[in-house]
Amino acid sequence: MKYNVYCDESCHLENDGSEIMVLGAVWCPADTVSAAFTRIGEIKAKHGVKSNTEVKWTKVAPNKEQMYLDLLDFFFDDDSLHFRALIVSQKSKLSHDRFEQDHDTWYYKMYFTMLQAILTRNDQYRIYLDIKDTLGPAKIRKLREVLATNMKDYDSSVVRRMQTVRSNEVQLIQMADILSGAVCYANRNLCGSKAKLAMVNRMRHRSGYDLTKTTFLREAKANLFVWSPQE
Repeated sequence: MKYNVYCDESCHLENDGSEIMVLGAVWCPADTVSAAFTRIGEIKAKHGVKSNTEVKWTKVAPNKEQMYLDLLDFFFDDDSLHFRALIVSQKSKLSHDRFEQDHDTWYYKMYFTMLQAILTRNDQYRIYLDIKDTLGPAKIRKLREVLATNMKDYDSSVVRRMQTVRSNEVQLIQMADILSGAVCYANRNLCGSKAKLAMVNRMRHRSGYDLTKTTFLREAKANLFVWSPQE
């Protein structure tokens, strides 16, 4: 099988005041991508939003609450779409000096941990990351190298492509942003926005999880892994 993987994150900066970071990825068979893009565009149009207008977690608001709920329901209704999130708790307890690394290096290690549960040796993947991510071209190459070494994918037969893209041009990165944002909101235990809380509650209901604990490793629809710094 050939799959496309679309990645995004929430609260990934080192000193952003949040104890929680979420790295998320939406993936699906490559031959279903076009249909998913079209359907997301149709949901936007239904609510008076142009197809090329970017939807994202930070834009969830009362006047667009139903559109975002419809997008969330589309994800859960479409059996070809899957989501994986790595939830980092207690960012203030990170000790980069102890492990002889900087925050960026730790960040791509977390990306590796998030992605490795998605990939299987007998399939092929094209991985797309939001261009705003901390991962620059050199770190992208390193991440791909580490994945290749772990999977003995020395001829790039598994990870066929890894590149950054602009999220406003890629509908499923926008979906990854929305899902990652909801998971982050739940783990930060926020409740200041009724529209965002409605999204969290809908995702909890549709997934069957409270979004704050590790799920079964083989959970296919909403796969979550909580990572904490070593004491």
